[in-house]
Order: sequence, then structure tokens, then C-alpha cells
Amino acid sequence: MKFSSSLKFNAIADWWDEYIAYDALKKYIYQLEKQQVNHEQIVPADVETGERSSLLGGHDVSATDAAFVPLLDQELRKIVFFFEMQEKELFEELEELEEAVSKQEEADLTGSGRYADFSDDDEDDDDSISRSPDARKHYASTSRPRRKGTTGDRRQSLSSNEDYDASTSRAHSRNPMAYMRNSFSTANGHDLSIWTSRSDYAYDTRLLFKRRITNLYIQFTNLKSYVELNYSGFRKIIKKYDKVTYSELKDRYLHNVVETSHPFEASTKDKLNHAIATLIDLYAKCVTRGDRSLAKEQLKLNQRENIAWERDTVWRQMIGRERRGEGTEIMEGATLVKEEEPSVVKVKTPIGPFKLTQRKIRLILAIIMFFILINVPFVEGIEANNTIAILTFCTVLWATEAIPLFVTSMFVPLLLILFRCIRKETGHGEFERLLPHDATKFVFSIMFSPTIMLLIGGFTISSALSKTNIDRVIFTRVLYFAGSKPKTVLLAFMFVSCFASMLISNVAAPTLCFTLIRPILRTLPPKSTFAPCLILAIALAANIGGQSSPISSPQNLIAIGAMDPTLDWSKWFAVSLPVSAISIVLIWLLLLHSYDPARSPDGEGEIEIRAIRPTKESFTLRQYWVSFVCLVTIALWCVEHEIEEYVGDMGVIALIPIVAFFSTGVLKKDDFEKFAWSIVFLAMGGIALGKGVVSSGLFAVLDVLVRKALDGFSTYAVVLILSPIVLVISTFISHTIASVLLVPIAQEVGMHLPGKPTNLLIFITALICSTGMGMPVSGFPNQTAATQEDELGTLYLTNMDFLKNGVPASIIATLVVSTVGYALMKLVGV
Repeated sequence: MKFSSSLKFNAIADWWDEYIAYDALKKYIYQLEKQQVNHEQIVPADVETGERSSLLGGHDVSATDAAFVPLLDQELRKIVFFFEMQEKELFEELEELEEAVSKQEEADLTGSGRYADFSDDDEDDDDSISRSPDARKHYASTSRPRRKGTTGDRRQSLSSNEDYDASTSRAHSRNPMAYMRNSFSTANGHDLSIWTSRSDYAYDTRLLFKRRITNLYIQFTNLKSYVELNYSGFRKIIKKYDKVTYSELKDRYLHNVVETSHPFEASTKDKLNHAIATLIDLYAKCVTRGDRSLAKEQLKLNQRENIAWERDTVWRQMIGRERRGEGTEIMEGATLVKEEEPSVVKVKTPIGPFKLTQRKIRLILAIIMFFILINVPFVEGIEANNTIAILTFCTVLWATEAIPLFVTSMFVPLLLILFRCIRKETGHGEFERLLPHDATKFVFSIMFSPTIMLLIGGFTISSALSKTNIDRVIFTRVLYFAGSKPKTVLLAFMFVSCFASMLISNVAAPTLCFTLIRPILRTLPPKSTFAPCLILAIALAANIGGQSSPISSPQNLIAIGAMDPTLDWSKWFAVSLPVSAISIVLIWLLLLHSYDPARSPDGEGEIEIRAIRPTKESFTLRQYWVSFVCLVTIALWCVEHEIEEYVGDMGVIALIPIVAFFSTGVLKKDDFEKFAWSIVFLAMGGIALGKGVVSSGLFAVLDVLVRKALDGFSTYAVVLILSPIVLVISTFISHTIASVLLVPIAQEVGMHLPGKPTNLLIFITALICSTGMGMPVSGFPNQTAATQEDELGTLYLTNMDFLKNGVPASIIATLVVSTVGYALMKLVGV
């Protein structure tokens, strides 16, 4: 009895080498995508380079098929040849194994002289071979000198005491009567076989067959996976080809060619399945005392261990780096490697060098300023004075980003409680400071408000739409009707970016749009002005989209949380949608004047834009379910005031998509963990700071100052004064932070104007916070656009692009809000 050593290959690595032969097919399709839009015929003689014919309308599909099918045939022949070679070798070894099992059953149970029959390939250098102590001595005296085991032997823990003992104990617990019968037979010398005997030789024989069967089982299952993997590869590569060329080759080629080839025939698959079942039966006979279910379980366990070993090195290191936070930060369009900040001052100390960077200097200055304000009375009342110190400290940290923004937000409740800024009214205009225990309950109760639940519900809807690909399906179908004229394509992308921001947040929207425009950018002539114009247009439109929906950006939710009564969604949409549409059209005209994107770089004629092809796939049941839940949730938000006695608040409605998507498996636990929790904690800190300003009495102090400054001004005059202030602040710091700082001011100003237009001023402030987009750092859409590079690594946009176009766009959007927006707010009764 010998092990066949001819099948010495790393299955996963070798078969993956065969699979990546599809790279030639990918290159061919990539060449098809890069072709310019003209109406010449493709030349089948050169399938790798030099294609210049159009694939959009008017082309001959049969010509592209004639060039592509031979490439598929070539790869299929490689797969068939490799499969037939491995199939023959594996089945020969299976036949030898069955014959060896039969011969072993016919042999005597003493095993005299049979240890030496096994070749060196079958021996194991593992000291944990499962046998009795006497058997170890016997094995050492009768076997040949051992050498180091093969790689395959080291990969699998097939001969450990624990493995064998566990399997036998589970087998005994599942079938105690069989165990008693076997024990009785063994004790009396009846019905003994090599598979049930307790002799030393029987132990060794079972272990050797266990390894042999397991190794062969793993190779058969790998061969089966090889077939499935390559069929999936054919299906995907031809599907991609059909999308590029508008062909319908996939079903025809799969059914007529691939499925009739030997590896993919039903009879071949049945033969492989039968071989795997045979190995399970042999394992049950030789190892698990006839327990087939236990045999199947153990073989699958060893298969998983083998796969885990193959994947261990690279993937485990990568996962470990990510868990330790050492992975590089990936941004759309570029890989951003965060370099260590250069030090301004470097001081040697006994415990090592101390580097003083700009961030540390800002942090130190903020701390010094905080302690000065704490100890110097600027306003009346110790609580108000402490609160103004906390407000200044957090504002400086938010503006300079000396520490992460959400960490600064966590300073807010900490400092409010430590410095006892929270107070309560005792009556007759008297107040008393809350003790830390009571202040803690108050601060944490207001931090997790219904507004925060609304924000989490918005994240859930955004994640579900992205994961089920609904956003891409909708937007590609919309862009399909834009045609190939640069002006209309530009306007279409701006509206899509705005709508995507409204639907899935202005953080995810620009990333999605930049992905959609990559095929367009690859086909543009060099130095075309359309590329930077389009990228900037998407970013500006995404910022405008941040004002369109209550859940499209955190500043809107902060504003809604400060409104009394809460503004319902129908009124928000009645104002924000016309304002956003007018702003986008005006910004579009500005970009057309600034870039003239239709002009060809050589000055002759206009460029043609490659059309966006919509997906041909129909909606699945899961996509219909997600769409239904999202529409129902938004509809309930719009009529929240009418059903308030039943649901209480919009935050309760936000629980509907969370329960609906996570309970049905649309979203998983990993999706929940990937929510932008830093934004959630940022908003929580902002809410706590706003309540602290009110509770400490600082609000009343500011009230007196604001009333004196704005005494005699009308509501609209206050709007015109407030608008540029909000715009300037939101341009240089985060839009969310701007709303945290400015919404309480707008709320206080509105309380003392005729008619108390508090909600109107808060609404105006929130909308203008989204229009601050004059700098590359003004909001996430601008930051993402600033990192976009061409194929040579050159940035599409410069700081001058933002200054020349972003600043005017910000002013235009602000004027629209303060004029059209104000009129609509008065009309709908905000």
C-alpha cells in the first residue's frame, strides 16, 4: 500500500494561476471601453491594441463577437486540458485507495512486517500520533528513520490525539449501542476488523488512511470548486462584454459552448460528487466506525483548515494591520498615505525625543486660552463664564482640528459636568447649580435625542440603497437620457449629484458620481476643460444637495432639533427643493461661462461625451423591499405632525428602516458598525453644547447683547445681516460645526424679533451652512473632488479652481436662500 506522490501541487495557487488567464479577456474589454466614438468597423485582426471603432450605436455586433469568441475558446481549452489532467490523476488515486482499503480488510490484524511497507512520503514527523504508549515504542523500533514531513502534512492537523479522541467520543455518544457492541466484540475476539481493533497496528493503520482519505477529499473538493469558479468567471466576463458592446453573447455561449465542455457537463459534476461521497464512506468506515455524518463533518473541518492555511499569510497580516489602525486610508480616485506631520520644534529628553508639531501647538494654545477664560470673569455668573470658556475652547479645537472633531465634541459633556455649568430654576427667577450626579443625568439624557435617532435612520436608508445598488440603477438610467452633449451631461450630473446627496447623504453622493464618470474621463481628449468642470460641478451640486433633505446632512438635523414646533418634512421640501434647483441652474451657467466645457482643446468644434449605459438588470425582490420601506418612512416623516399623537416624534419613525432592514438580512452587523459614528458623536456634542449655553445662563447674556445690536431691524434685515456671517464661518470650518455654533444664535435672535420668527432664522441658517463651498476644505464633497487625479497622477482641480468658481457659487447659493428661500418660508408659514 503506497501513497501516490505524483499529485504534488498547491491546488489553490495553481488553479488560481489558471483562472487569471482571464486577464487577456479583461484587457480586450478595457480596449473596447477606451475606443473613441466614431462609426468605423472593428478590425478583428488586432484584438489587443489599436481599436478605433465605435461601440455605441451603428456598430456591427457580429464583428466584435468574431474577435472576442476565439479568445474565450482559447481560455476554455486551457481549462479543459488542466481539468482532464487533474481528473485522471485524482480518479486513479481514488481507485488505488479503494483497492488498498479492501486489501487491508483482508490482511491479518497483527501487522507483522507491515510498517515498513509504507513509503517515506506516508510517514509523519509529528510526535502526537494517536496510539498507545507501547505502540510508540513499537513504531520507533520497526519504522524507518523519519524525515521532515511534506508541506501538505504540515497544513493539516490530522493525527492529533485530540482529533481522534474527539471523533471517537462523539461517535460513541451518538451511537452508544454500537460502541458497546464493538467493545464486547473486541473483548471476546469476535467480528474484529482493522477499523475496530484496539491493537497498536490498527491505531497506526487508521491514522494513515485518515490522512490519505482527507488529502484526497480536499483535492477533489478543490477540483469541484475549480469548475464552479471558472464557470462564474466565464459568466461575469461575458456579461461585462455584453454591457460594453450591447451584444447578447452570454446565454448563447454559456449554453452552447461552456456547458457542453467536459468540466462543465452535468455528468462530470455527478462523477465528482460521487467520488466525494465515496471518500466520505471510506472515511466513515476507516475512522468514525460507520458514522457517516461525523465523517462528513470532520472532512469539511479539515477542508476549512486547508483553505485557512492557504489564505493565512497575506490576508491575516492585512486584517491585523487594519485592526491596529496601520492600514492606508483609501480615498476615491487616489490612495492617500498619511505621512507623519513635520515637527516645528524637536527637543531631546531622557525618555526620548519630543516633537512639537503645529497640531500640538494649537492644542496647547486652546488649553491656555481655556484656563484664562475660566479664571477671568468676562460675563456675570460663574456658570455662564465657565460655559463661555468651554464654548471658546471647543470652537478653537473645531476650527483648527488640533484633535479629531468628534473627540472635541466629547469634551463638551465632560467639561460641562466637571465645571458645574448646568443649573435649574428654583422659582422667582432664582437658579441653583446642579450637583455632578444630577448634571450627568441631564446632559446624557439630552445628548441621545430623537434627532440622533433620525440621523441613524438616515444612515440606515443610505446604507440599504447603496448595498442593494438601487442608487446606481436609478442614476445610470437618469444619466442615459442626458445624451452626449457636454452642456446637458454637465447639468444632468449636477442634478443627479444633488438628488443623490438628498437621498444618501452628501458624503456618499460625490463618491458614487465620481465612480460613474470614470469611463467618461478616460475617453476625453487631453487637456479638455470638461473634466475639471464636471468634477467641480459634482462637488458643488453635492453641497447644494446637503440642504435639500432633513437627513442629507447633520446640520439640517441640528436645526430641526432646535425648532419649536418641529418643522415637518413637507414644508422643508417645499422650500429646499425649489431653492436647490434654482441654485444648481445658476451655478451651471457660471461653470459654462468659466470653463466652456464643450470646446475642444484644439479649438476646432465641440467634444462628444460617451453616453452612460444604464444597467439592463431588472429589480429584485430585495430591491423592491428596500424601495418600499424607504418610501413609507419618508412619507411618514412628511406627515409626522398629523400622526404625532401615535408616533411621538420623527425619531420613532426612524426605527422603521432599522428594524425592517436588519431583521430581514438586507443589512448585517458589519453594516451597522460602518455607520459614520464620528458624525453621530459630533452631533451629540453639539446638542449638549447648545443645551449647556441655555442652562448656564449664557443664553440670557447673549440675548441682551443681540437685542442691543439688532434693535430696530426688521426680520428680513436680520436675514441679510445673518446670511454673510453664516456663509463666511461655514466656508472655513465644517458645515456641521458651523450649525452647532450658529443655530443657537439664530434661535436667540428670533426669540426677540416681532412675530418671533425663530424657526425661520434657524431654517435660513441651516440652508446657508450647506452653501459654504469656496475652499477645497469646505465640506466633504470639495475634499473628495480635490483628490481626483487623471491616469498620470495629475490633479484635475487646483485651489484656483475653487476660488474662481467655488466662491461665486457660494455667494449665488446664499443669495437664493436669502431671497427665494425667505419668500417660500413666509409662504408656507415657517
